[in-house]
Amino acid sequence: MNFAAQFFYANYTGEGTPPRRRYSDNEEYDPFWQSEEQRLSSTKKKHSTPDGQYHKDGPIANGAVGRRPTLICPERLRDFGAEEYLNGDVKTFETRVVGGPEVQLMAPPKPSVKRSKEYKPSARPPVEYLRFEDISTATLKIQQAGIQKTPCTYSRLSKLYGMEIYLKKEHLHYTGSLKERGVLYLLSTLKQDQQKKGVIVATDCNFSMAVAYHAVELRIPVFVIMPAYSSPPRLRMYRDYGAMVISYGSTARDSQNHARHLARENGYLCLEEDDSAVYLAGLGTVGIEIYEQVPKLDAVIVPAGGQCAVLAATAAAIKHLNPRISVIGVEPEEFPLLLQSFKTDSPIKDLYCNPNRKLYGDLVQHSLGTHTFKLAKKLVDKVISVREEDSLVAMLRFQEYEHTTVDTEGAMGLAAILAGQLPELKGKRVAVLVSSANMELDLVRQCVDRALVLDDRVSRFTVQLGDWPGDMAKLLDMLAREDVRLLDVCHSRYSDKAELFKAQVECVVETRDKTQNCQLRRTLSDRYPTLRWLDR
Repeated sequence: MNFAAQFFYANYTGEGTPPRRRYSDNEEYDPFWQSEEQRLSSTKKKHSTPDGQYHKDGPIANGAVGRRPTLICPERLRDFGAEEYLNGDVKTFETRVVGGPEVQLMAPPKPSVKRSKEYKPSARPPVEYLRFEDISTATLKIQQAGIQKTPCTYSRLSKLYGMEIYLKKEHLHYTGSLKERGVLYLLSTLKQDQQKKGVIVATDCNFSMAVAYHAVELRIPVFVIMPAYSSPPRLRMYRDYGAMVISYGSTARDSQNHARHLARENGYLCLEEDDSAVYLAGLGTVGIEIYEQVPKLDAVIVPAGGQCAVLAATAAAIKHLNPRISVIGVEPEEFPLLLQSFKTDSPIKDLYCNPNRKLYGDLVQHSLGTHTFKLAKKLVDKVISVREEDSLVAMLRFQEYEHTTVDTEGAMGLAAILAGQLPELKGKRVAVLVSSANMELDLVRQCVDRALVLDDRVSRFTVQLGDWPGDMAKLLDMLAREDVRLLDVCHSRYSDKAELFKAQVECVVETRDKTQNCQLRRTLSDRYPTLRWLDR
């Protein structure tokens, strides 16, 4: 049976076709013949399509009107050799449409690079040592661990210096220092085996106090090696935190060497303040808080010196959030480590100078790290140095206007403002980082007394009075009329500097401000020609 016969037979036996007339054996059927009625009906029956045209009625295939198949009587299939098909002697085959092989797209060919002597492969960008993502992760982790967001409030000192000053009060942490942020994040990232063995520190500073407190809170054994000359209040503070305190050595270097020896023998981790990325990420969280708490910020003043970790980490966070905010570092004039490093274009490990280590303990105990130097050089806009006198007066301003006692490191940002070294910040919004407030009570008293003298609030003078009754009373009465407070008086008859039949009197007085001090000087000079004001 040929293919034509199969096609016509399939059209005849398919489903959905209308019933056709049956023919007898003696009737002759012509497949190409149509009656008059069929021809007339084919011309009248028309239907419309979506394109608006009319077609003759016929079967629809794939939504379109197709040609009407020709009807063939099964008796006439013999003429096409279909007898075997009708008897079922011919096998039929099912036809399927199989898609072609899947085409796999190949990568475009790489352009060939002709290597020559002048060709150099492009260098990959260097990996950032401290990323903002690390600082954000540290922010979330230390908040979950219990570090609270410290306030950043508007200060009454703003009217005094002609700028909007906001104080970021980091001295309100439990140990009184910003270093808690970096220490807590550093301890929380230690491996569990190391946390079980414990840590050890060997210096009396803000970093060691933060380690002692937070290690106990995280249930990590902690040992503190202190020199023998450490004050009893400081030793008691470490013990109150829960640390094991060991007094060893006559110097800080002896204590550090002993701590390293114990760490090697017992498997402790000897922690020293450095410029590791984990520690810097924890310190940088304060920059994110400052940016969130003070809108439309123009500048941030951060204390520097020593390791400069706080300055570098804060600058990394601030500059990522808003590069237009100026970051200014302040360090003591007696120890300008960062300024000298900028001049030599390399971090200076040891600066040959003799700063007041009792006053600037944390700022001069550490050397400048390589990573912090690179970050500071890239991100810090300006670095200035302030005198010791300005830092002491700034401590006095904190007590008078903010009712807060801070140390010299915490007052260093305000010292740069009152010294007049930042005139470009007049009328702008400035955030000052108050980093710490750890100072012993006797040292605080000495600093306040010295600051009153430097601020022309406490003065000392000598005058020679006659050896007549009532001369001393007249001097005291004059001081009372000027509303001056007499702090101390010394009356000496047997001084080698006094004239014959006269007594030398030395007085220490306190005035309200510089204006009253100037008025007192004029009044006493007019009354006593032998008046002499002693140097500050």
